Amino acid sequence: MRIGVGLDGTLGLGLDDQADLAREAARLGYSSVWTPEGAGEDAFQICAQRWLASRDVIPEGLLTGIAVSPIALRTPMSLAMSAGTLTQWTGGRFILGIGTGGLASATYRRSLGIPANISPLNMMREYLSVTHAFLAGETVTQEGESIALRGVRLAFAEPPRTPVYLGALGPRMLRLGGELADGIALNWCTSQQVAWSRERVAEGAARAGRDPASVPMAEYIRICVDDDVALARRALARATLGYALGPRGASPQERAQGYRAHFERMGFADALARLDTLREGDASPDALADACPDDLLLSVGYYGAAAGAAAALRRLAEGLDIAIVRIVAARPGKDAAVAVMRACRPELTGA
Repeated sequence: MRIGVGLDGTLGLGLDDQADLAREAARLGYSSVWTPEGAGEDAFQICAQRWLASRDVIPEGLLTGIAVSPIALRTPMSLAMSAGTLTQWTGGRFILGIGTGGLASATYRRSLGIPANISPLNMMREYLSVTHAFLAGETVTQEGESIALRGVRLAFAEPPRTPVYLGALGPRMLRLGGELADGIALNWCTSQQVAWSRERVAEGAARAGRDPASVPMAEYIRICVDDDVALARRALARATLGYALGPRGASPQERAQGYRAHFERMGFADALARLDTLREGDASPDALADACPDDLLLSVGYYGAAAGAAAALRRLAEGLDIAIVRIVAARPGKDAAVAVMRACRPELTGA
């Protein structure tokens, strides 16, 4: 198993600080540095900057990855152009992860002009196959629900073969990943859910005649360390509930397709229902975080003293090929992120 590190916008760090963290990741022996993407800073440029910074420590630079870029924000051609360029520049040290993002939400679809009748699963199938084809140097003709292309190819002299990982949680998306993706990007999973996900990926791989072992699984694992355990707990709980509860007013269909359904599949439906009641009573975010059960938090992440982080990471990473330490900072500033990186450095996890 390889150990990577994940940095995101919640850390509130500027580009220079992020470059420093990429150098620190290289010094500490991490194999990769990852970023999610939203409708903000361009994740391809973030990856390029981090790779370049890490070359100050190791000549080839760290592997970088996006996990994940929501497909509604780009076309398959623009994904392939950016990914292919970064692959060529880094000498193949880049992984593109794509996911459905907020496609389950009617509000999200309306905001981006995506028709309500397009299936997120079918849209992802088209994006995966077309993005793969572009990165393999193929000429693409596609007449689908979400993509229409006629005899288009990218003008790279050498096909920039970039691994494309699929962000997947539910059974149908996991099977699609086993069928078409180069890897799977998980998020917020118990170790039991990792095993369940592998089974669904294997089913999809069998359908396509692929070896399931050829589809590696990566996952973000949130870690927050601080000597003030209560402070670390609250930070992790707030990060967790931002996903697990889902937005207020979500329809039953939206809740059945998103992170709420994912956490309910893992056995936390009753706990989340109790938190819903508190939220409907206008409980503050901190009050909700303090009411979040420990068994939920410690099943999908870790909070507490630095000395316990590596053991928790080993437990949570069971069954993965790439465990990505997604840093949750208990305090503002770069030092809180460095503390997590040092507590989970590969030499402590046995990776």
